[in-house]
Amino acid sequence: MEPKDYLKDITEIKQLMNKSSRFISLSGLSGVLAGCYALVGAAIAYWLVATYSNGTLLVDGKIFRLIVLDLASIAFLSIVTAVVLTIRKTKKHGEKIWDNTSKRLAVNFLIPLLTGGCYILIILNQQKYGQTAALMLIFYGLSLINASKYSIGNIRYLGFVQIVLGLICAMFPGYGFWLWVLGFGIMHIIYGLWMHFKYDSTNNL
Repeated sequence: MEPKDYLKDITEIKQLMNKSSRFISLSGLSGVLAGCYALVGAAIAYWLVATYSNGTLLVDGKIFRLIVLDLASIAFLSIVTAVVLTIRKTKKHGEKIWDNTSKRLAVNFLIPLLTGGCYILIILNQQKYGQTAALMLIFYGLSLINASKYSIGNIRYLGFVQIVLGLICAMFPGYGFWLWVLGFGIMHIIYGLWMHFKYDSTNNL
């Protein structure tokens, strides 16, 4: 057997091992849509605060509850979109949507995310909401990094960006809204487009 045949076999084995250990059917388009949802939700929140709260936000106020509902809607739509598009992609490539790898990805993603969500709710209940945007970015970034070993490894770079933005937000809480928009909105769109053209359009799996 010629050396090039050995190299071909090694490449094929590596690809099979990669598919068996990583959940690679995440859709880049879902990232783009999640970013769009975040931008629309941020615009709604900005309008609510500017129109009905005179630029201030009370934790026990009606506008705050509407903004929480707004954020929950963004999260819900993003999750549903990701699930639907991922299922469509896995069916297209004849892959399983729910196997040991995808289960490990979900667990590793949800542990930091739910921990951060509980912590944010605790400090909000204590009327300490100045660092909310920073904490959302940081815990979301940690979730991405923690889950990256079971998905396309490049997702960890989005996690690093989110953490950096969160730390900047912690230092400059007055810019929390715009840094949140940058992290959850614009960075999701940029990363989703990059994922789409690299993996989805070319079918380079």
